[in-house]
Amino acid sequence: MSAQSPETTLLIVDGANVVGSVPDGWWRDRRGAAERLRDRLARYAADGVREAPGPLEIVLVLEGAARGVAAVPGVRIAEARGSGDDLIAELAAGAAGRPCAVVTADRELRRRVEAAGARTV
Repeated sequence: MSAQSPETTLLIVDGANVVGSVPDGWWRDRRGAAERLRDRLARYAADGVREAPGPLEIVLVLEGAARGVAAVPGVRIAEARGSGDDLIAELAAGAAGRPCAVVTADRELRRRVEAAGARTV
């Protein structure tokens, strides 16, 4: 459950998909790549981004070798025990009644979260 106001946009980030979109050697240090993404995301919590004005409640979903990353102010970490896509779809479905956007390029995941009422970016 979120402590944020119902007007605060929930921004769910598909960590594996976003990290994997940049060929910078992330596969050698998945946790480090996830930490760098988390730190970049934290900058947007208060003001948001063009597609999702702030404030934002940012949830970074991590799976596999990227797990074990600590939360920081502005970014909550959700670790998937199994499929990260399943957890993202579950979080999006649970956001009913408030603005929700999911950051992913995964076509099937986009379909699933849009069916739950979330926007995708």
